[in-house]
Amino acid sequence: MSYAVIKTGGKQYKVKAGEILKVEKLHELKPSSTVNFDEVLAYGDDSKIEIGTPLISGAKVEANLIKNSKNRTVLIFKKRRRKNSRRKNGHRQEYSLIRINKIFSKDGKLLSEAEKLKKINEKKEIKKSTQEKK
Repeated sequence: MSYAVIKTGGKQYKVKAGEILKVEKLHELKPSSTVNFDEVLAYGDDSKIEIGTPLISGAKVEANLIKNSKNRTVLIFKKRRRKNSRRKNGHRQEYSLIRINKIFSKDGKLLSEAEKLKKINEKKEIKKSTQEKK
């Protein structure tokens, strides 16, 4: 099974094809659009690995954006005892949910590809069978 280490949002992620990942928000993108990650730090499989210095030029990871959303609220409460001073604040971090589709090597060769979503195909087959019955 091939994997890659990508950098996005100031963090590094080890990804495999078909994996669903929660990353820092990718701005100005609509759901179901394609995202390319060109900052690949390493890629490989069980037998061989390629490590960049610091990046591997030409390697890329292709993903689909599922949705942009916000995490649950994190409450920040500060209190100074005996001074009647307190402050309550909340924060909701934005994130993007992505699905990794393809991993390409530095020479453009396809290392691994995710399977197609089966649910979509099943829904289409159900619709066709109900239309044929009518």
